[in-house]
Amino acid sequence: MGGFASLGVNLPLLVVFVINFIVLFVLLRLFLYKPVMKMLDERAKRTKESMELAEATKKEFEQAKVEVQKQIEKGRQEAQSIISQAMQVGERLKEESRQEATKQAQVIVDRTRAELETERDKIVGDLRREFVDIAISAAGKVIKETLDKEKHHKLIEETLQESVVLKKS
Repeated sequence: MGGFASLGVNLPLLVVFVINFIVLFVLLRLFLYKPVMKMLDERAKRTKESMELAEATKKEFEQAKVEVQKQIEKGRQEAQSIISQAMQVGERLKEESRQEATKQAQVIVDRTRAELETERDKIVGDLRREFVDIAISAAGKVIKETLDKEKHHKLIEETLQESVVLKKS
């Protein structure tokens, strides 16, 4: 004990200070440190939960974003498909219309050709009848008269004149 006294330390006072320190430490630990640590742990736990929730929300957002992009791409593909189908239908309708118009034009051409052939046949028939009539008339005149060269030319001229007159009327 003499060693502490020579250093200027009062041992009973040192023991009282150590006991006071231990009591203060125990009291502070019980009433201040534990509640503060509990509060800090709870705060850290809430912060960790908030961070986990934020991370989960971020992941959900990213997944939703990816899903939205997929839906948008799917919509684009469907729209492109619809446009492509519409264009094909339009082309098909255009081709069908063209073919129908071609068929109708061919029908008109065929009908006109048939009408022209009928008209031509009628005209040819009329010409043949007229020619036959003229030939019969000429033969009748030849039979009635014996012709010399002058009468023969005159008869031909008259027959041709009659033919021209018939054509004009």
